[in-house]
Formats: sequence, structure tokens, C-alpha cells
Amino acid sequence: HIVALKILFNDFLDVEWVNSVQWDDWMIRTKNLSDNHETIAMDHDPDQTLDLLRHNKTSQNEQSLHAVIVENHPQLISQLICAIRNNYYSIRTEKSYLQWVARYIAFHDMQNPANLDKVAVVQFLEYLVLKRNVSASTQKQALSAISFLYKQVLKSELGDIGVFAKSTRIKRLPVVLSRSEVNRLLNQIQHPTASLMVNLLYGCGMRLMECVRLRIQDLDFDYHQIMIRNAKGKKDRVVPMPQRSRQTLKQQVNHVQIQHDADLADGFGSVYIPPALSRKLRNAHKEFKWQYVFTASQISQDKVSGVIRRHHIHETSLQKHIKKASVAAGLTKRVTSHTLRHSFATHLLEDGYDIRTVQELLGHADVSTTMIYTHVLNQPGVSVRSPLDRLQSD
Repeated sequence: HIVALKILFNDFLDVEWVNSVQWDDWMIRTKNLSDNHETIAMDHDPDQTLDLLRHNKTSQNEQSLHAVIVENHPQLISQLICAIRNNYYSIRTEKSYLQWVARYIAFHDMQNPANLDKVAVVQFLEYLVLKRNVSASTQKQALSAISFLYKQVLKSELGDIGVFAKSTRIKRLPVVLSRSEVNRLLNQIQHPTASLMVNLLYGCGMRLMECVRLRIQDLDFDYHQIMIRNAKGKKDRVVPMPQRSRQTLKQQVNHVQIQHDADLADGFGSVYIPPALSRKLRNAHKEFKWQYVFTASQISQDKVSGVIRRHHIHETSLQKHIKKASVAAGLTKRVTSHTLRHSFATHLLEDGYDIRTVQELLGHADVSTTMIYTHVLNQPGVSVRSPLDRLQSD
């Protein structure tokens, strides 16, 4: 429909305002969530997930690596999916573990991991470093996935695998924008919804998907705070609601209320609810408080479950707005949604907030993760002044 309207007004009617319409943004906002999108993928039972992997194709319409692995080891992959979900891991962890196990099996010529020993694991880990030049964190993630496979599925502890080559790639410091650069970026985002979301990314230190998945009930206007639910590490946390965003947020809530009432009147109005919760609260999926704050512009049907719902806005929409705004603002740094989170943390430390407070606001399990921002500031407690600046000029 969007493409048809663009052709009508641009090619046939030739109206003056056609170029001022953000056609690309509307295309993304009407984009349905894919079958394996992390918001809805956990709705699928292991057999459905296995079937999606089995029919997965590459860009050349060939069988993907996942499809080949499922074809050769369907029972093993099914058991792996069940074990991951029984441990209540996130869908991102599930995708990551499935990917690493698939690569591990493919590396050893499709052999069943049950027939492979510690030497095989070391060979794969060293291949990642010596041939693929992966980072230390990537190698560690691969080891975690393989260890999980042996312990939880094959019921065989890997234990100490001995000495192996580890990555020596440099650990990069996060990119941080100055306050002036943040201002320039925010001023370049004209789309009202995108502008509000980017303000929240910086003003609350949210991750991209935390912002995208906000629900109406997560906004507390009386206490001026926002609840981030089921975040990384399966923890909830509270962040301050920026005073500058309160009125715009209220307007967004009113918009969703009108939209939801119209959906209910048309016989729809359902929203995604985690499976376990939907069984407990059977009518919650149509309640206003469960609706997303940033909704997609149209309802859609999940191909696997067949359920018709209104999902949240697709995250690629916001990512494109940020990229476009950073170019328009003339920023030479690489700017992503996560750059705003880094900037939030750094600016709080600059303002004198203690490291533990920043740790809580970011939702870090370990304070050592938060300490990286003191390196960005170059202040392990107090600001360091270059000795060059202390020299007396002659």
C-alpha cells in the first residue's frame, strides 16, 4: 500500500509535498516481525523452531548451515533447544548457542559431538583464534555454548580442557559522544516517535530492544521513572524518566490508547504476552496496560502460530534514524543506538554519580563491566590532568 501511494503521488499526480514524506520510515514501520524475531520466537515450541531451522535458506536460496545440521542431527538440536529453554535463557542466547554448536559440528565434518572429546573442543577454539581471528569474548561465548551442550544435553562434563591458544585482540573502549554531539544528533531527528525513542535511549541508558519493547504499564509518571523488565540477565531495573520527555510520552500513550480502542472495535486488540504469563492471565493480551508504547503501524499475523496481533515498532526503523541523523549532524564517530547508552553512563560519572549507582542504572551484574567508563573518562577516582598542561610557558 505504501509503495502504491508513493507511485500515485510521485509519478502520476506529481504533488510538491511528496518528497517531504518519510516513505522509507513508513515501509519499515509496516514491516512484520519475522518468524524468528526475538520477541515472538519463544512462542514457538521446540518442534516449530526446529522446523523453521530446517527450512532456513541462505541468500542464494541454498540450505543454511542450521538446516544442514538439523537434517543430520535433528534429535540433538531438539534436545539442545529444550535444555536452553528449561534453563530460561533468552532467545538471543538460544540463537547464539545454536549457531556455535552448528559451527562446531560442521568444523568436525558433521560428526556427532557425543563422539568428540576435549581435543576436538580445543581444536575448534584454536581455529577460531588462529584462522578466524575472533575476539576473546567471542571465543569465550563459543566455549560456553559447547560446554552447555556437553553438560546439559550429552550429560558429559568437559571439565578442564587444558591450555589452548586464546585471543590477543585488543579490547576496544566504547565510543562516547560529548554532550554537544548528543545535542547535535537529537536536533537532527525530525520524526516525532523516533525523536522520543532516541531521547529515551540517551536519557535512560536503555538498550535498543529495551526501548522498543516498553509497555504502557512500565511508565510511572507519578514517580518519574520507567521500569525495564526482563532485561539482559533476566533482571528488572528502574531508570529515571527524563523530565523533558514526560509530556511527549503522555502524548504517545494517548495515541496508543486511541489506536487500541479502534483495534478492539474492529475485533482485534491483541498484543504479544510471554507464553507462561498468557496462560496465567488469559485476558491480559487485550488489556491496554500490556500494549507496547511504540507500536507498529499495522497489525500482523504470526505465520507459525497464526495469531493476529499488533507488535512493537521494528527496531531497524530506529537504527536507520540514528544513522541518518549522525551523518546530518556531521559526527565523525561511529554512532549506534548503544553509543547513546555509553554516553549516558559516561556523562553520569562526569556529573559525580558514584560507580555503583551507574551500575544499577545500566543493569550490569558486575561492577567491573561498568568500570570501563572510568577508563573513557580517564579517571580511576579523580580526573587525571596531563603533565604537559602543568608546564609553565616561557
